[in-house]
Amino acid sequence: MKINNLKLQNFRNYEKLNLEFNDTLNIIYGNNGVGKTNLVEAIYALSLTKSFRTSNDKNLIRSGEVSTKIEGDVIKNTTNNYQVIINKEGKKVKIDNDIISKVSDYITNIKIVLLEPEEQMIFKSSPQNRRKKLNIEISQLQKDYIIYLNSYNKTLKQRNFYLREAYINSNTSRDYLDILTHKLIQYGKKIYEYREDFINKINEYINEKYHEIFEIGDLKVKYISDYKDKSEDDIFKYYNKNYDREVVMGKTLSGVHHDDYIFLLDNKDIAEWGSNGQQKNAIFAFKLAEIEIIKNTTNDYPILILDDLFSALDNKKIKNIVKLLNKDIQTFITTTELERLDKKILKNAKTFNVLDGEVKESIYE
Repeated sequence: MKINNLKLQNFRNYEKLNLEFNDTLNIIYGNNGVGKTNLVEAIYALSLTKSFRTSNDKNLIRSGEVSTKIEGDVIKNTTNNYQVIINKEGKKVKIDNDIISKVSDYITNIKIVLLEPEEQMIFKSSPQNRRKKLNIEISQLQKDYIIYLNSYNKTLKQRNFYLREAYINSNTSRDYLDILTHKLIQYGKKIYEYREDFINKINEYINEKYHEIFEIGDLKVKYISDYKDKSEDDIFKYYNKNYDREVVMGKTLSGVHHDDYIFLLDNKDIAEWGSNGQQKNAIFAFKLAEIEIIKNTTNDYPILILDDLFSALDNKKIKNIVKLLNKDIQTFITTTELERLDKKILKNAKTFNVLDGEVKESIYE
């Protein structure tokens, strides 16, 4: 999978831009604050219809404008044109100029793996943020996962509303609540199965990838869920047992909306015991494992984005990481320090020098 070109209209600090990419390595360099990350953010948004930096789509619109358009031609088995258009009213997506009504029918087309500085915050952030990242990763591979996730969240909202009603009115029948609980469990079990399968596949590769970067230590990911090793009947009984407490709290106290996962290095939680370097390498190993999963699932490599990866790494780690980059993977690297990359790596790479809203293309010689 390769992205041939990127066309931007009123995106962030770019009024209009049209870039042609190398199908292997693309280096985007320049000073801080000139718009390097904006370019890879646009590629990410073209794939997943949203930014990795903001939850508000309107922030992507250039200041003073009313809309933005991100467009690119992507090669899989064939070449197709993809568009994401955002304005003050909302967002629409197109494939070959046909409007796609369901996001789930769009975001499974362009597979992308992102590594950026904020990824390390996964160890310090909330379980909600970790689940969000996991949802994005699985959604690229499984269209049904998005459907189950949306259905679960809708049912959860209904169940929470009914619990609050039950608190106000003690005579409220539990029959409808039981229906909602069974629906929640059915959707939740599907989500749990997708997540467990994904984490199991990550664990098939992550330790080997970690060794290739850091050379020592055993790394794995542990998935934590209220649904783990429980039948639907077991889960339903658990909800019934906690009914009175849930009514008082006005919300559903267990389920896959509380799922979490942790990284274990030599069987110790890396968030608590690992160094900053070990945490960075663990995240990168996770991303490399994700690439293998996408390749094995789709028979095609994803697009890889490494945003400001080298800002906190020594030259040895940089060399180890770049060695792992498969030539079949189209890779985008942003950096302020072009000179830190080995000349052998840069040979035949396409470079993009960003100068505050303008981009100069060249082939590195």
